[in-house]
Amino acid sequence: MSDASVKSSVPMVDAAGVSKSFGSNEVLKSITLQVQPGEVMCVIGPSGSGKSTFLRCINHLERVDAGRLSVEGELVGYRQKGGKLYELKPSEAALQRRDIGMVFQHFNLFPHMTALENLVEAPIRVKGISRSDAVARGRELLAQVGLADHANHYPAQLSGGQQQRVAIARALAMDPKLMLFDEPTSALDPELVGDVLDVMRGLAESGMTMVVVTHEMGFAREVGDSLVFMDGGVVVEAGTPRDVLSNPQHQRTKAFLSKVL
Repeated sequence: MSDASVKSSVPMVDAAGVSKSFGSNEVLKSITLQVQPGEVMCVIGPSGSGKSTFLRCINHLERVDAGRLSVEGELVGYRQKGGKLYELKPSEAALQRRDIGMVFQHFNLFPHMTALENLVEAPIRVKGISRSDAVARGRELLAQVGLADHANHYPAQLSGGQQQRVAIARALAMDPKLMLFDEPTSALDPELVGDVLDVMRGLAESGMTMVVVTHEMGFAREVGDSLVFMDGGVVVEAGTPRDVLSNPQHQRTKAFLSKVL
């Protein structure tokens, strides 16, 4: 078996018994799930259910208290030595993180930089790509998200939906193997949501592995390969979007969906 086929058989995300507490508040309670390469997993659930915290643990923005999290077979945030886990240095964790794109609810663009400058900063500084190559790639990505003519606009000159599309393009500029979306449309006016979802739909069609925390049930049904319902820090129910949304098995899932569908 070739190296490529071995690698493709490894889950992109493998969470085993992942737990996380903030003080006495246990936010994640032994989460176990896998995301396969090329899969789009949508995660739904009420506020405070642990969805965003789990997403942040995948790229070690939050450290886990128990369990293990791997991306493409590599432990996230830790190395194992002699049966013990040791947390990576911040610089080592940052190196891991550059392969994982994350798009937040609030766009987190640099306000003093144009759209194009927001895209080229990290590839130049972190990956050592030449400015000319980074600019060429940045323009390609802005075109991909429908903003080719907004390269020289500053964030304040863009709508919320346009800023979020720039944020997606900025994450893609690092050529990630995995994209994480933390409720990317929840801060947007309703008429701006569609353009952002269209970009995400295109990414899914291109084969990008994605974990999407969302309230957009139509997107989850149409684009998701799998759907996870979380509540109270646990995975209550998981399956295909069609099965979970149309025929939920758990009473808590039924109660939640009755309010959002």
